[in-house]
Amino acid sequence: MAQPLFSPDGKSLIMPRSVSDSLISQKPTNEAELLAEAKAQFAIVINLAMQRLDAGKDLPEMTRWLIGQLHDIRQKAGPEVWQMLVPIIQAHPSAQVLQQCPFTRWSFEKPRGYSGDAGLIDFIYGHEAVAEEVAKSTPVGLQIFEYTINAPGPVAVRERRDILTRYVDETAARTASDTEILAIAAGHLREAEASTALSKGEIKRWVALDQDPQSIGSIMRQFKGTSVDPIDGSVRGLLTGKHQLGTFDLIYAAGLYDYLSDKVAIKLTQICVEMLKPGGVFLFANFSDEMSDDGYMESYMNWELLQRSEADMWRIVNASAGVDTVDARVWFGTNRNIIYSTTKKLP
Repeated sequence: MAQPLFSPDGKSLIMPRSVSDSLISQKPTNEAELLAEAKAQFAIVINLAMQRLDAGKDLPEMTRWLIGQLHDIRQKAGPEVWQMLVPIIQAHPSAQVLQQCPFTRWSFEKPRGYSGDAGLIDFIYGHEAVAEEVAKSTPVGLQIFEYTINAPGPVAVRERRDILTRYVDETAARTASDTEILAIAAGHLREAEASTALSKGEIKRWVALDQDPQSIGSIMRQFKGTSVDPIDGSVRGLLTGKHQLGTFDLIYAAGLYDYLSDKVAIKLTQICVEMLKPGGVFLFANFSDEMSDDGYMESYMNWELLQRSEADMWRIVNASAGVDTVDARVWFGTNRNIIYSTTKKLP
């Protein structure tokens, strides 16, 4: 894994090891037995998968099947045992085959030094920025890639991008030329590419906050001359009041909450609601506990996330603002792999 070009915001962002720790609440009494069972289940599954890989037939379908099997093993094993199984899976020869998939390989190797970077999300979007990386892949890798980017999680991520674009354009239609938007952990801001409001110059200010200088550089180059204002900044900067950005009609955090503890998520939500203009909306999204790609992501991709349930989302929302000051909703995306919260500040 490469070293990041910035200091990860360890005070507010959960890094991979702490994601694992946060998922483990109590050590099972029959841990050795459960681990032996999980290892045996994985051995059966991966032997069948390797036979199909060796045959080289219908690898997208094999990948779909394997992802489903790993999800089932993860669910049955429980957090503690699953974390013990992950390095065993990663050390298996199958990893060298599956990581020929450019999406899987990028996630595992982490060229920017952290999980879920904007470059990784570009694979999901099929963006031209990663076309060269995809083109370098082996034929086997490309067949695996054919399914990995069309698994339920990536499908939900593409829908999330489109939802963000829709919220931006609807906000601009509501607030006209005074529209001010803040994207937190903006990544490459790909949702802006399809924004009608941005292309027509109907947005006064679209602040894109991110602590990765590569992401900020990408936004600066692509959106030069528009109302997009890239700012090198972190969640910690928002929490400590370092970033005084003003007030906004729409604030959103697309993938950030997947890495935030409840304590930080609540504090950040409180601050974002305070930064809203009357009638403004704060939206945050989180991978849900109904996602089905988790076993493959956490093992072969080394991409750990904090999944949240509907109750988890409401706990953050209810702890962040009084019921008489906001109108809040929690809702799922189409395939229920991502869950959303929208909080509207009442006039």
